[in-house]
Amino acid sequence: MTSKHPSTIDEYIEAAPPEGRPHLRRVYAILKSVAPHAEETIKWGTPFFVEPRFLFAFSAHKAHVNFAPTEATLKAFGKELAKHKTTRNYLQLPYDKPVPEELVRKIAEHCVKAVREREDDAFW
Repeated sequence: MTSKHPSTIDEYIEAAPPEGRPHLRRVYAILKSVAPHAEETIKWGTPFFVEPRFLFAFSAHKAHVNFAPTEATLKAFGKELAKHKTTRNYLQLPYDKPVPEELVRKIAEHCVKAVREREDDAFW
């Protein structure tokens, strides 16, 4: 990433390593299609979607994109994520493999539904 701090997701993608930009663009397009009315913002140097609370985020790294839904969502997709590298908070999408678009879409849709159902919950 460059030293200039991006203020939009498009700027963030353009500042990312060239090998990661196709994955970032694809993940961004999927998330935007799932949450078209969500606020898009950069928080802590990372692209976030908020509607009205945190939905998900994504970020560029040396060899992968991190997709960050909620921890509970990752747990809910445990079986489907078994073949993918995950942490408690992230699904890693390596640049040398295609983006698992259907899986990312399903996870993102789950996040949107969960946030809308718990809109008044103090946890969110």
